[in-house]
Formats: sequence, structure tokens, C-alpha cells
Amino acid sequence: MRYVNANTVLPASLIAAIQQYYQGGCLYIPSENHRKNHPTTEYSIELEKRNQHIYLKHLEGRPNRVLAVLYHLSESSIRRIVARERIHYQNMKETIRQLLPLWGITDGRLTEDGGTYVSHQNAFFLLSKKLPGSNITDLKDQNMARKMGCAIARLHLAFLQCEKEITFWDNSFLEEMKGWVQENLRTSGWQPLSEAAYLTAVSNLEQLYDPLPRQLIHRDVHFGNFLFLDGNFSGYIDFDLSQKNIRIFVICYFLTGLLAEETAEPITKAKWLGILNAVITGYESITKLTEAEKNAVFCVMQCIEILFVAYFTGIGDVQSANGAYRIFHFIQDCENECPLI
Repeated sequence: MRYVNANTVLPASLIAAIQQYYQGGCLYIPSENHRKNHPTTEYSIELEKRNQHIYLKHLEGRPNRVLAVLYHLSESSIRRIVARERIHYQNMKETIRQLLPLWGITDGRLTEDGGTYVSHQNAFFLLSKKLPGSNITDLKDQNMARKMGCAIARLHLAFLQCEKEITFWDNSFLEEMKGWVQENLRTSGWQPLSEAAYLTAVSNLEQLYDPLPRQLIHRDVHFGNFLFLDGNFSGYIDFDLSQKNIRIFVICYFLTGLLAEETAEPITKAKWLGILNAVITGYESITKLTEAEKNAVFCVMQCIEILFVAYFTGIGDVQSANGAYRIFHFIQDCENECPLI
């Protein structure tokens, strides 16, 4: 951190006021937006995204009783979430109505050239063409898994170009595991995950971590954020969790997410391992993974499920924490049957 002499940046009256409380030392003054720069380590943004998912499924026609079972909440909680999200979306609709004239749009028609970006209430909004296609809700075959691998790889290549122009938050999955994840598990009394299991997983991750390539990643890759048109990939959405981190995290996050999806029947080890290999095959048809990344796949997936155990215990959702714990063991069993990709 670079220190600055207060005499060079603050008025004498303010320095005199500060000296009544503190003198002769180094005083750290945090940035006003410090918390906003590190949103992904807070539970609030995860809960916000969960509530958005609940509302979207509500719009798809899922009954409240089904959503209650799916998200391990009471029906009254689902109703409250849906009501709040409906108000949020109505407010956003009104905001968009106010923004359209700033882009030169009247009655749905472009009447004059407006800027691509507009500023409104301390936020920036981007106007772009609607992406074709829609998201899909399940994985039908290995061919679709391969397409997902290709789409993830193309996004990573595009992100490398973005890094040259824009500065993003530089996060560390390993530090998260050793930070708030460990603290939550300790606070929960190491339930349902034992301290020994946590220490083993983090020790393995630490040994594998340094050689893993790091770059800007999406961080929230699942079928809801990838668009497909006539069975072919057509676009990406929802970049609010983007950050610099280990590249392999994205593939691992997507694959573990499939195990947590609502399906008609439980996914078998053989089917899931087939999907895993199809995703990686698709990815490597665009850009190669390193041997270090391939060797770390199962370890990173296990740590992701530990992260979810910690997250759910932190918000008091015991049932979801137990579900993440079961997936953790499922991945361990798969690794024993397929130790290397």
C-alpha cells in the first residue's frame, strides 16, 4: 500500500479535526466502494441470484409447492420472494422506460442516434441487440455437453482480450477455501463435513494450485446463462460474477452444477463421467487444457462442493448443505473410478 502525507491531500481544518482523535501514525481510510468491489465473498449476492432463479422458474409456471421443495424453503417464503422480485422487475421496467429516450428510442422505434451507454442513478446501462435463442434446462446428451465445452472455451479466449482493456477483481479460489469457507465450517461445528475432510481437500488443492492458469472467468456457468438456438449455441448472459481466477473453476462449476439440478431420475456415475469427458473434449477442440488443470479437476470439484456446504450452513439451510455433502462424496467415488481425465 502506498502512503500519502495528509498535508498534501486534506485541508488543514480537517487534519486538525482528525488530530483530536489520532496523531503521529499511519491511518488507513477505506474506499467508499470497498465492499462493492468484492461482492462475491458475501452471502447477499448469492441469495440475490437464488431469488432471481426462483422468480424465473415461477414465470415458467412452476407452482410454489414445487419451488418450495426444489429450494428447501416454505411456500410462504417462496411467495414472499416472488412478491419482492415482482416489485424489483416492475421497478426495472420503469427504469428502462425512463432510459429509452436517452438512447433515442420513442414508442419502441429508434428516432435518433443515441449513445451506446447511458448513466442513470450512479449506474451505467448498455443498449445492445437482443441475443437470439433461449436457455435450456437440462442436459440431453453428450453432444450438448461437448457444445457447452466449446462455448466455455470460446468465452475464455474472448475474456483474454477483455483483460487487455478492462481491470477486473482478482480473486483466489484457494484463499476463499482457507478464509470464509473454513470459518463457516468451523462455526457450524464441522457439520456435516468433518474437519479432516476439509483439511485433506484444501491440502490437495494447495499442492495443485500454483501451476493452474488464471484468467478472467464467468464464474457462474450453467444452462440458464448460455443461450441455444435450434440446438446450437447462440450467446452468453449474466456476467455480474465475472472475476479473475483459476480457469478450470468454470468447467468444474458447470459439472458439479449438473449434479445439483432437478432431474426426473438421479444421474449415474457412468453418465456423469461421460458428460465430463464430453465437456473437456469440446473445450480442447478450441483451446487446450494443461496437464496441471486435468490433474486438478476432481480436487477443484470437491472443493466447490465444500464451498457450497459452507455457504448453506452459513445461511442455516441444513438440507441443502447435506445435499452438497452428498455430491462431494459422489465426486470422490467418481475419482476413484476415473482418477485422471
